[in-house]
Parts: sequence; structure tokens; C-alpha cells
Amino acid sequence: MSQPNDTYEYLLKFLIIGCASTGKTCILHQFIENKFKTNVTHTIGAEFGSKIININQKNIKLQIWDTAGQERFRSVTRSYYRGASGALLVYDITNRESYNTIANWLSDARQLASSNIVIILCGNKKDLEDQRQVTFLEANQFAQDNDLIFVETSAMTGENIYESFLQCAQIILNKIDSGILIIN
Repeated sequence: MSQPNDTYEYLLKFLIIGCASTGKTCILHQFIENKFKTNVTHTIGAEFGSKIININQKNIKLQIWDTAGQERFRSVTRSYYRGASGALLVYDITNRESYNTIANWLSDARQLASSNIVIILCGNKKDLEDQRQVTFLEANQFAQDNDLIFVETSAMTGENIYESFLQCAQIILNKIDSGILIIN
């Protein structure tokens, strides 16, 4: 799932975090392959993909780790936080319980990754609006209270998937350019 022989100016490590069955693997595949992956099973450990995007005439390689969301893999997936400069914190808008866990995932990200990690809160499965259990306003308020960027996405339709990664990468590049973040 990567593009060989492509040159890039920056390599940014991204995580996709959140509890199981929120669509993290589908988000990864939609971003990398521009298609929805059906028949997805639970991720064990992590799945990996990469993609080069262009921002301000600079090629940026995103190295994306899709982490297992099940509690039994929590201790394993915590090791993936090291070196991450960006994260998509994903919950399922049709599953209240997945939303109720985001504070714990956010706490892990802030404790285990760089203090300058850029986190996008993603309410996924926007295509299932009629089954919504978490309102846009509620999640947006959580994002504001926790200095996160908030977006609702649909891995199925692709809505806001590319834009989420792009926005996160742009903020990271701004931090690099202003000296707030140093990428090794």
C-alpha cells in the first residue's frame, strides 16, 4: 500500500486511533486506495499504509498506522505512538459507546506521543445519518474543549477522508515551519 520510488521532503507518522468497529481500517483504505474496503475484520496489532501528498509544492509522505481498537491490544498499540506527529481519533456517530471512549484515547495520545501531536476528531459513518447517536454539536463542543479539529467523515463514500489527512498534515507543516515541531 505504498508508492515506491517517490521522493518526498517530509515523512510524517500518523495514527488512526479509537475503539473497535469505528471504521479506522476503512478510513485507511479509502485514503490510500480511494475505495471502500468491504468485509473488514478486526485489526490485530496494527495495519500500515503510506501515501505521498503535495502541500505547497512539497511532497509529504504520510506513514499511517491503523491501530487495533480492542482493549486487549491496548498495551501493544501504545508502542505505536512514539514519533507520531498526527492522529485521527475516530468514533462511530451511530455508536454512543465509541464516542464515550474518546477521552481515554485522547489521554493516551497526549501522554504517549509528542506533546505537539496534531489530533483530528473524526465522527465516522456520516453516511448512516438516520442511525446517528452522537450529535454534531456535542462532538464539536468536545473538540473545542480539548483543542481538537473536528470533522465528520464517511469511509464508505470517501467524504472528508482526504481532507482530514490533508488538514492535519498542513497544521503539522505550519508547526515545522514556525519551529514548534522538529521532525527527525
